[in-house]
Amino acid sequence: MPKIDVNKTELVWIGKYDEEGRLKPVERPGPYPFQIVEVINQPRKGNGEREALTLFDYWKGDEGESFEEGWKNKLIWGDNKLVMSSLLEKFAGKINLIYIDPPFATGADFKFKIQVGEEAEEITKEHSIIEEKAYRDTWGRGLDSYLQMMYERLVLMKELLAENGSIYVHLDWHVGHYVKVMMDEVFGYENFRNEIVWRYRRWNIESKIFNRSHDIILWFSKNNKYTWNQMYEPKSPKSSAQGLAWKSVFDEKGKRRSILTGEPTKGVPMSDTWEISMINPVAEERIGFDTQKPEDLLKRIILASSNLGDLVADFFCGSGTTLAVAEKLGRRWIGCDLSRYAIHITRKRLLEIENSKDLENEGSKYSKKARPFEILNLGKYERQLWQVKTFTNKNEKQALFEYLAFILKLYGAEPISGFTHIHGKKSNALVYVGAVDSPVTIQEVVDAIKECKSQAQTELHILGWEWEMGLNDAIQEIAKREGIRLKLRIIPMDVLDQEAVRRGDIQFFELAHFKVDITRKGKQIEVELKDFVIPHTDLIPNEVREKIKKWSDWIDYWAVDFDFKNDTFNNGWTSYRTKKDRKLSLKATHTYERAGKYKIFVKVIDIFGIDTSQVFEVEVR
Repeated sequence: MPKIDVNKTELVWIGKYDEEGRLKPVERPGPYPFQIVEVINQPRKGNGEREALTLFDYWKGDEGESFEEGWKNKLIWGDNKLVMSSLLEKFAGKINLIYIDPPFATGADFKFKIQVGEEAEEITKEHSIIEEKAYRDTWGRGLDSYLQMMYERLVLMKELLAENGSIYVHLDWHVGHYVKVMMDEVFGYENFRNEIVWRYRRWNIESKIFNRSHDIILWFSKNNKYTWNQMYEPKSPKSSAQGLAWKSVFDEKGKRRSILTGEPTKGVPMSDTWEISMINPVAEERIGFDTQKPEDLLKRIILASSNLGDLVADFFCGSGTTLAVAEKLGRRWIGCDLSRYAIHITRKRLLEIENSKDLENEGSKYSKKARPFEILNLGKYERQLWQVKTFTNKNEKQALFEYLAFILKLYGAEPISGFTHIHGKKSNALVYVGAVDSPVTIQEVVDAIKECKSQAQTELHILGWEWEMGLNDAIQEIAKREGIRLKLRIIPMDVLDQEAVRRGDIQFFELAHFKVDITRKGKQIEVELKDFVIPHTDLIPNEVREKIKKWSDWIDYWAVDFDFKNDTFNNGWTSYRTKKDRKLSLKATHTYERAGKYKIFVKVIDIFGIDTSQVFEVEVR
């Protein structure tokens, strides 16, 4: 343990200071540009089309700071440290409210239940390896690594907070006391506002302790100029569950007013002990996350510490409760999560938000579509950061050689030399490895096929991080014509995890693919989904395979952009399974206003949250 000069009260853990006793600075990688994966609920504007077919557009950050000025809400897939570090360039000092519900030190934090097919048979989705990595990074060295993880992120969140901003951190008995002292250091003891006790009812069991029935929420502000809308509650606990709850609503300032007269209702300023029920397992609001929090809890926080149009963020957004509540209460929002499936579930939750409960009128449905939002990630830049850290202090040629050798070894192949488009060999198959920072293109695969054929080889494996859209179907026909057995396999993000590499847990799955029929009748187009194939079913757990009755059971969601412009997927039609309605429409219909040639982008997302895409060209007259 280094020698530290103690001149203030603070929490110290292994890793906070270096060997010389100096505070380690918080790493701020980037900023990296965000890739726009999908835009939802915004009609496509303009007729311009790019020359090159691309997988995504880049977020420029040039929209306004209100819905009227073109703001789109943001759902971001990725490591929240990288995400927040990249957001600083545009959002430092601009987020009015942050709520986070970080891991509590339980394995449940990355597990959730998913339903399969029309019969809604339920399975538990285990951690992905990337999620396991996050868990190990958080708890690998016990409490020390957890505190380091939280400290780095809290420092970044403070920089993102506006001058009138507040942060609420949801914790429990495991680490709440440690994080309070840490937040005193980061935000200032004088900026601590409340320790809120969320008391909930649960089945009590006999044990040698009092049954635990509450969490805590620590509220700090950026300074003493924070937004505060006084909240009220009934005078007596007996009347809190009835009476005022349905006779009144909150106004935009957080005050209860009578539905009948509009006058303020009688009540007292709200205390810091909140009795709010946990979500009933069979309630519509429950979507399968063990750690899901009730919307009524977030409603109080957002009403109290933000105003209409303010920007609310949740960097551990999970099932999307914070974002859904912010949406309903007229706030802008940014959400982030490491889990691809969490992003998918949140997308569906927002798409069907009009059918969920209204938070301001008891007993009513919200009945509004979500405002436009976009799904972003850091994509190749996250991989580039890994590549730089893993293969450092080497010239470009040596770094490339080590990268290729590393991927080939994980795949069980050996490097070979003397080729232009071939990098390795596995048994009787030649192997090509795609670059870290660009998708594998049809031309790259064609070149590898030609070189494979020139060596009188009959099997070729292509390994890639991302793929040019529509590559699978297009290239399989070429390979078949050339007499080459072709396998396209995904390099998983799991290779970024040293522990997964050490254990040999890396699996290269084959690309899924689907078939559609497109029919035309005048200016009307019908796209019918005819088949969906996951080639690697032998790598999927038996409990999942046994639930699949037909090919469409693999699919949870599919969407169509009927006028793709070689930029970003613009969700123009969607069908997806919900908790109440498990049926999936397999036909999408669209009528064009004008005759002409169009590109149709079809995206299919399976029950694991993994998407497969293809682009088709049509002409309407």
